[in-house]
Amino acid sequence: MSIKEQVIAIIAEQAMLEPGDVKLDHTLDDIGIDSMGLVESIFAIEETFDISVPFNANEPAASDFDISSVAAIVDAVVQLKAAQGK
Repeated sequence: MSIKEQVIAIIAEQAMLEPGDVKLDHTLDDIGIDSMGLVESIFAIEETFDISVPFNANEPAASDFDISSVAAIVDAVVQLKAAQGK
């Protein structure tokens, strides 16, 4: 399973949707994920990929982790994994 597929599966689980119903251009609001669901998703992503996500739930706008869309989250995870491999 690719990083993209795994991230979409995690987000879909939080939104109580099928992975096929989660599109890359969706925002978290589009699929009904609130701030608590976002935090749960971040924890799941950290566990799944063994990475530390630079995200502050108290100040999401100040974080280096782009949560503007599903695609942005996938890209951010790909970048974190790539940086970890160096």
